[in-house]
Amino acid sequence: MSKQPIIFTVDDDEQVLAAIRRDVRREYRKDYRIMSTTSAHEALDALKELKQRGEDVALFLSDQRMPEMSGVEFLEQAKVLYPAAKRVLLTAYSDIEAAIKAINDVQLDFYLNKPWDPPEEKLYPTLNDLLDQWQISHIPSFKGIRLIGYQYSPKSHAIKDFLSGNLIPYQWLDYQQDDKAGELMQLAGLNATDLPVVFFEDGSRLEQPSLSAIGEKIGLKQKAAETMYDVVIIGAGPAGMAAAVYGGSEGLKTLLIEKHSPGGQAGTSSRIENYLGFPKGLSGAELTQRAITQAKRFGIEFLSPKSVTGITTQDNYKIVSLEDGEQINTKAVIITTGVQYRKLEATGINDFTGAGIYYGAATTEANACRGKDVYIVGGGNSAGQAAMYLANFARDVYIVIRKPDLSASMSQYLIDQINGTENIHLAPRSVIKEAHGTEYLECVTLENIDTGLAEKKMAGALLIFIGARPYTDWTGGDIVKNDRGFVITGKDLAKSEDFKKLWKKQREPFLLESSTPGIMAAGDVRSGAMNRVASAVGEGAMAIKFVHEYLAET
Repeated sequence: MSKQPIIFTVDDDEQVLAAIRRDVRREYRKDYRIMSTTSAHEALDALKELKQRGEDVALFLSDQRMPEMSGVEFLEQAKVLYPAAKRVLLTAYSDIEAAIKAINDVQLDFYLNKPWDPPEEKLYPTLNDLLDQWQISHIPSFKGIRLIGYQYSPKSHAIKDFLSGNLIPYQWLDYQQDDKAGELMQLAGLNATDLPVVFFEDGSRLEQPSLSAIGEKIGLKQKAAETMYDVVIIGAGPAGMAAAVYGGSEGLKTLLIEKHSPGGQAGTSSRIENYLGFPKGLSGAELTQRAITQAKRFGIEFLSPKSVTGITTQDNYKIVSLEDGEQINTKAVIITTGVQYRKLEATGINDFTGAGIYYGAATTEANACRGKDVYIVGGGNSAGQAAMYLANFARDVYIVIRKPDLSASMSQYLIDQINGTENIHLAPRSVIKEAHGTEYLECVTLENIDTGLAEKKMAGALLIFIGARPYTDWTGGDIVKNDRGFVITGKDLAKSEDFKKLWKKQREPFLLESSTPGIMAAGDVRSGAMNRVASAVGEGAMAIKFVHEYLAET
């Protein structure tokens, strides 16, 4: 529920202030908050804080004769902060000339003689008229987190990506383009070297913050509450969230850890149309919100953003180490860290990553692509979904692939949608050879593989969806992986030379169990997994079954 707009009254005479506050509150408290003070300086300080918090002031009522400054002087300074607010001067009969002059000097809306009894005749009709005028033209201020930074700043992009990934509403203000950004920075006494800055609804702010500092401020849990868990799930993609839902619902003491934001690659998808039970499709954000809400309903704990740096085994218990030095004890572990997109090896790519070049579906930057040409590298479903979404903003979207067409790597329903979208174009048998720009991406060099012809093209953004590199570097040598880094599980472990050295159980590994008993892997991080949301969800649920079996035997 949004906060009510404010009627602000200032009078150095406490008795008069009490009277005006009483009458105004009696008539308007249902629709407005009433604030008052006897000090004009205190009022101005309060207004600066209200402005930083995104509060709305509808009307000022100020006495003319005050020791710190006149009412006209106060209204003049208040107007700078809240130019749209209505301004009313409380005057004695001898101050009428000053009030009339103020109509021109500070665009005074009205002056009221003291006393105003009865208010039903001498106060409310005037204020009603002014408040009605204000409401007609008023556009409510954004209530929530505001982020100020540079459009092509990697730090700003990382914060936008983190907030949107965690489903936290925020307002983005470009310091170079939005006057409100400069105004907020000036009020806070900050300058460009402090960017990016996150302003919170309570009036506090963080300058150049880390993601963990933002996470702590917005209420994401940073410390584990228990000394021992039945299962710790590492990674909050579809597999991890499904495991959390089933672990929590089946009474296991469950902890879910995520290094960035829930949803994984699926969470950044603008539209998932082949997930069972959603004939009209749903966005990755919708799926994530439903899953996290469901998991928390079953009492699971969720730590974010937290990176796991290793797992060790001691007397059948697992010790999960975090980057901040914290250690978490658990009986079983499920690894669901998914995959990351492989880096594009081309000149200039690293120079503009986060400043026009993005890995994955940068839906947070879609508005910045409005009216520009956007290039997408990759021919999988994620690339197709991103192309369809960005086509709503960009002038033209170009999908760059090495193959002659999309048939080998993309679902037919997406290919059909792309073929039916006029401003999406295929650049087959092509590669991005170079990225150009000064402070941010401006152009790309596109080369045809067959002819060697290279062309320099204007580019508002470049999105990369190539390959799939599992996030498993942190798992160490006790978790057997294939040559691409994917975790090997179940019967496939028998093919590994290291398996017999590591596996000391009489039984064979469970279907989703790694080379360390009690450590399961599910979803895209697992060798041989099918890269679909539904299969990841299924494996996450199945992993909990094997956790139960493992706990039963230990």
